[in-house]
Amino acid sequence: MFTGIITDIGTVRAVEKRGDLRARIATAYDTDGIDMGASIACDGCCLTVVETGPDWFDVEISAETVSKTNISHNTWAEGRRINLERALKVGDELGGHIVSGHVDGVAELIALEEEGDSTRATFRAPEALAKFIAPKGSVALNGTSLTVNEVDGATFGINMIPHTKAVTTWGQAKVGDRINLEIDTLARYVARLQEWQA
Repeated sequence: MFTGIITDIGTVRAVEKRGDLRARIATAYDTDGIDMGASIACDGCCLTVVETGPDWFDVEISAETVSKTNISHNTWAEGRRINLERALKVGDELGGHIVSGHVDGVAELIALEEEGDSTRATFRAPEALAKFIAPKGSVALNGTSLTVNEVDGATFGINMIPHTKAVTTWGQAKVGDRINLEIDTLARYVARLQEWQA
């Protein structure tokens, strides 16, 4: 489990096809403290560490993960910067919201507008996921816990403060970017219960 609070910006050093994909990610984390099999959220995807080096770790990416994320659009290439978060430990502060690292689909960033020091971003969600997004609810976008401001059909807006842009990859975002979207777990279960009651 994660919180959507980004703790490092990693850089993709290499992506290799070996049946599944394997990626090497440079990090500022102390890799001596990363166990084999540890989970790290990489742009919101919960991935398993299979090897570490002095300033990097390797992860394997299954075909299922590729099919549900922006990785399927060949966005992970050498030099790409990605949001990183280590798994939540018992007793850690829950500063964002409960995030599983299981990406539900890919949203498109369709507008950026400066509002004072902050940036308003508008996204288009896949139709099948739009019903799970509610004003003042939470979403994880490229692993970042963000609050939804408004919803209009399949489009929704969020506001990013300067701090968020500084400590994540959101400062480099541009219109047309394809973004990993994880809906709020609570919204998923509420919708499922409503299906059973209907």
